[in-house]
Amino acid sequence: MSQTAISDASPGAPPVDRRPAARNNDFTFRLKSVRFDEDYRPADSTRITTNFANLARGENRQENLRNALRMIDNRFNALAHWDNPKADRYSVELEIISAEMTIGDEGDSDAFPLIEILKTIIVDHKTNERIEGIVGNNFSSYVRDYDFSVLLPAHNKDRAEFSIPDDFGDLHGKLFRCFLNSNAYKEHFNKPPVICLSASSSKTYRRTENRHPVLGVEYQQGELSSTDLYFKKMGLKVRYFMPPNSVAPLAFYFVGDLLGDYTNLELISTISTMETFQKIYRPEIYNANSAAGAHYQPSLKHQDYSLTRIVYDREERSRLAIEQGKFAEEHFIKPYRAILQQWSANYAL
Repeated sequence: MSQTAISDASPGAPPVDRRPAARNNDFTFRLKSVRFDEDYRPADSTRITTNFANLARGENRQENLRNALRMIDNRFNALAHWDNPKADRYSVELEIISAEMTIGDEGDSDAFPLIEILKTIIVDHKTNERIEGIVGNNFSSYVRDYDFSVLLPAHNKDRAEFSIPDDFGDLHGKLFRCFLNSNAYKEHFNKPPVICLSASSSKTYRRTENRHPVLGVEYQQGELSSTDLYFKKMGLKVRYFMPPNSVAPLAFYFVGDLLGDYTNLELISTISTMETFQKIYRPEIYNANSAAGAHYQPSLKHQDYSLTRIVYDREERSRLAIEQGKFAEEHFIKPYRAILQQWSANYAL
């Protein structure tokens, strides 16, 4: 069986893959990697609504990226404060991991950009070590855009009450599990991914007495959100934690044991990265001027918050999600509908 390796790419350059792909059933996964730094420019196949890609657009792209990366490093050092008196011991490097998929004997020209995630690398300037962080963090998927921006609105078009189809997210969930079980993933990542997202503005969270030294205080909710249910079909559980000196809980999606499977530094790399993105994209929640209380419901209508110095167009992002969902429908769902339906029906979880 041939092997897939993540390709090397110079900073700011498009991903380059020089090695053969690994096969999983009828699907071929190929991984590509590109450094996310102040010189980063999104590849043509990158979803431009993705957190990191959205920052790298427009006149202020380089300043946006530089400021975001500085925020990540500062937050990391604030959380990893032991043996770090000047708060400058660590920095975080980020790699964008793109997973392309081809079906059957289709060539590379027909590869579909299935998933993009982030990998963190921790640089310890005291010991000169480079420490593997967590893979996952941000999660980007054209098929998810299709599900939420095309399929779900079409399902509810003539309905008096909003509803979700019973099989909603089944295909996407199985594709994600197939990717995690592939040689392409296992050969390059030693641990399952952790994906960190915003808490849902439609749910109320209750603070518990459980506290973790890095993740902070745990919150719980009465029922799962639509995002939680969608990620459950991907094989991911969810827990909510508000890290020290944060103002709102983050949602952590994971496979095994969030508290036991990852080191403190690994967890800090995810918190510092994704909390920075949330402060930029949801300042009403994550850059609020007061912290979440014992009972907390996030709201994007909250007025008491501060803005970062980073430019971001949230309305454009919502509009583009619809366009990208239609792209997935046109280039992936429709051309391969019969194959995908048959594969999904026979895929054993």
